[in-house]
Amino acid sequence: MEQKELMELLNKVSNGQIMPSEALLKLKEEPFQDLGFAKVDYHRALRQGTAEVIFGAGKTPEQIFKIAKAMQDKGQKLVLVTRLDQEAYEYIKQYLPLKYYQESKVGILGDMPEKDGDGEILIATGGTSDIPVAEEAALTAEAFGNEIVRLYDVGVAGIHRLFANLDNIMKARVIIAVAGMEGALASVIGGLADCPVIAVPTSIGYGASFGGLSALLSMLNSCASGVSVVNIDNGFGAGFLASRINHLEGK
Repeated sequence: MEQKELMELLNKVSNGQIMPSEALLKLKEEPFQDLGFAKVDYHRALRQGTAEVIFGAGKTPEQIFKIAKAMQDKGQKLVLVTRLDQEAYEYIKQYLPLKYYQESKVGILGDMPEKDGDGEILIATGGTSDIPVAEEAALTAEAFGNEIVRLYDVGVAGIHRLFANLDNIMKARVIIAVAGMEGALASVIGGLADCPVIAVPTSIGYGASFGGLSALLSMLNSCASGVSVVNIDNGFGAGFLASRINHLEGK
């Protein structure tokens, strides 16, 4: 049950449309289901405002399918699967109408919701190689009802490309800056924008970038105010946080 559904339920009790005992029965539905290998959390949307997301890495195709099916059977309108490989998708699509985004390794079961965020989330990348991580962030945020503006390949090696899009930067509610190498893009954007900037270091780069560690440390040491940092290649975490910020209006 989502928070909106709970409010509707409480309003119906208040208006006398349903009996309190009926509402109590609805609320007493099991908060999670034990599948043996996983305990599917059905009350997460009620607690946090967003439903549980399936992390596909390390799970078998059968496990991912059973978790997604359990969520769908329980009435979850959209099931998001991250780090889903091609083999798992090929298995799951035999049983569920899962849409697969190969570049970002994201699977989505169900239709994207209406956009109900307060503003736009801008997602910028330093280079084309950073796009898979950026798309994980973009699809995550879209799955939670956000309007996304993509601004790809605008890194500091050709900074005029970024400056040509200042209008988009200035009107964004949240910005996600995705970059590998030395990760300088987040600091530059942080020095231009008046909104929160979420920096995502990627593992893209030559040997001394240490699989994204160089970009991570650069972003953590940014002198631009208002920049926060998620883990290396964590597009999902950035998209989730950006959605939270973009839905703060009125809370």
